[in-house]
Amino acid sequence: MVNILDFLGRIFISALFLISAYNKIFNLDNSMSWMEGFGVPGFLLYPAIFLEVILPVFVIIGFNARISAGLLAIFCIVTAFLFHFDFSDQGQTISFLKNIGLSGGFLFIVVNGTKEWSVDKKKKYVRL
Repeated sequence: MVNILDFLGRIFISALFLISAYNKIFNLDNSMSWMEGFGVPGFLLYPAIFLEVILPVFVIIGFNARISAGLLAIFCIVTAFLFHFDFSDQGQTISFLKNIGLSGGFLFIVVNGTKEWSVDKKKKYVRL
């Protein structure tokens, strides 16, 4: 049961990034304009998409999950402060708190790692 919940948790926390990357890919011009509206160069959209695809997949399959989760935690904190720091707008406040909450979830993975259903888990062999 623990392995199922761990795996589902990794899927749930990562799904948002995969959906976000999909939306960015199919709305490149709008996404670049939105980023540039915050003073962030539009070309940074491409590395953001790359991170939003690769790192969540690594977290889900458990390949270098601690490193990937750590990078995603940093990504969440940076995007919270860059794009969602307008507390006069309730929607932006909710997005800010969502990003901070996600970073907390990723930090749990950094500290605790993954359970048995993970690419990185080594099989333990017993010598006879």
